[in-house]
This record gives sequence, C-alpha cells and structure tokens, in this order.
Amino acid sequence: MTSVEVRHLSAGYGPVRVLEGLDLTVPSGELLAVLGVSGAGKTTLLRVLAGFLRPTAGQVRFGDRVVAGPGVFVPPERRRVGIVPQEGALFPHLDVSGNVAFGLPRGSQARVDEVLDMVGMRDFAHARPHDLSGGQQQRVALARALAPEPEVVLLDEPFTALDATMRVRLRAEVRDLLRDLGTTAVLVTHDQEEALSTADLVAIMRDGVLVQVGTPEQVYDAPADLGVARFVGDAVILAATPTDAGRARCVLGEFPVRGELTESGTVILRPEQLVLSCPVDPAAPAQGVVRETSYRGHDALLQVELDDGTRVPVRVAGGSPPPRPGERVSVGVTGQARALPGNDSNHPA
Repeated sequence: MTSVEVRHLSAGYGPVRVLEGLDLTVPSGELLAVLGVSGAGKTTLLRVLAGFLRPTAGQVRFGDRVVAGPGVFVPPERRRVGIVPQEGALFPHLDVSGNVAFGLPRGSQARVDEVLDMVGMRDFAHARPHDLSGGQQQRVALARALAPEPEVVLLDEPFTALDATMRVRLRAEVRDLLRDLGTTAVLVTHDQEEALSTADLVAIMRDGVLVQVGTPEQVYDAPADLGVARFVGDAVILAATPTDAGRARCVLGEFPVRGELTESGTVILRPEQLVLSCPVDPAAPAQGVVRETSYRGHDALLQVELDDGTRVPVRVAGGSPPPRPGERVSVGVTGQARALPGNDSNHPA
C-alpha cells in the first residue's frame, strides 16, 4: 500500500496560478475526497497527481518515491496510477474485455477476468460500451483502472452522470471495493453528500487553497470557517455573545459552544440540532412561524421565521407529518454549537 503526500504544491497553466502552497497527506489505504465548487482547483490537483501537469513548485510523493518535485518528474505511465474519469471514456470499438485489457501486456486475460469479477461485470465481457447502462460503464472504467494493480486510484467525479439511485449504490460499491483492496484513492467531487458518505478524509478546496482537511465528522461538526459551514450541508449561522465559560447566548437562547467566542462572535448550528415544539411551549426562549416545508420522506427541512424576523432552517425526522406553513412553533437547541470569533456573516463559500 502507498500513501500520497503533497508538500508546498503550486501549479497552474502558463501565467495563471491555480494551486498555491498545498500541503496534503492521504494515508495508505484511505480514500480522500477533494470537495469544492467548480473552479476551485480540484481537477488541477488531480492532473498533478496523475502526472498530466507538472507543478511549478513543491513536491508529490507516492510512499517513499518522489514523482514530482525540483529536478524530478515521473511521467504518468510510470506512476502506477489508475484513473476513473467522469463518464467512463470507454473505447467504443472495443468490447468490455478489450477495454479492460487495453494497456496490459499480452496474456493478461486472467487479470481481466479477475477485475471484471470484482466489479460484477464478468457476464458482460463481450458487450460493447453502447450496450451498457451508465452505471455499468463506470464499473468497467473502474475495472480498467484497477487492472494494472495501481498504487493510487484517482476518481474524477465518476458518478456525476448517473441517476440518484444508481449514484448512491455505485459509490458505496466502489468505496467498499477500494477498502477491501487496501487501495489509496483520491476522489474529486462537488457533491457534499458524496464526500461525507464515501471518504475517510475530506479536503475542502477554495480558490486553489485547502481551507480544511479532516474526517467527514470533523468537517461537518467543526467547520474551519463560515464558508465551509455553508458549503458542507445546511447551516444555522447566528450572531452570539459569550455568557459563562463555554456557553453563548443568541436569539435561540443559551447553550454550550466549542471554540473561541468574542463579544461580536458567531455560532454555527446544524438544522438537526434545532428542536421544534408544536403547540408552542411558552417557556421556550424562541418562538416563530413555519414559513416553508420541504418534505423528503426520511426527513423534512423547515424554514422557521422567529418572532424577531430571523429565519432558521430546522430538520425534523420523518415518520409523522411535520408542522405546516403558518403554524406557530417554539424552537430549542440540542448539543453544542461551533463558535467563531467575529460576526463574519458574509464569508464566501
């Protein structure tokens, strides 16, 4: 197994600098998701790791081997990297077996059959790409990437073109397969749910810089700034002031917080931390009116307008009808909020 290490990495295209001073470690056998909006630099990072783009500064190591750095540049074909592109990119004139065998030495049919078994496509070995569904094509693309037994697998938004049900199922299958094989992988995505549910580590990229790297739980529960909080899931962001040590007060009442809170600070909660009471609890610190309800089956996301005019999103579990627009509710808080110094309500995502 092989780790991936990036140190002080910068890269771009001609005079345009895209990545700036990146430091990143993917432990051996783990899956890292690089998450960010379009133009954040995710694909550029993937191209540097693959060897398609030479960095302007810094170093890339696969295990103990330097593959890019001052005076060193290992070409893609010698990096032992497997790549799964967005839409499979299969050769239309080759059948499934031929696509997987492409680039392997002669006499590799046993390996082709082995990886087709891994991805559940052995029965389609002689089918042409145009006869396959989108999910099947991506399975073949994964088999092709795994066939040379790469040290690192790079996945460039491979589930984007699939329907929602297939996307959820296939990414779970890919995650389980990579873990079973112990393969180190880097997944580029703009889908927050995909990153949180699939990866061991999540790296948030913004304007060519990594603003936070951590486990999915760390990124979601303790965002580094308001931009991360807004980008990774829904967020309740409120001005607050400190009270006793480790507590804060805002329009939703008083509750414990993690992090530094100044007199003009901000607290971050997640919608599932807000608890509704209907009918209204007169003793609750905050009351308001439901303005919108977005029912999703397993849960519902409500927009509640508090009596002072503040709007907050509230997530309630499914199983019973949620309060309807126009109903009055009281709102409480459970758990800890994340505190950030300063009232930086306009921080970019």
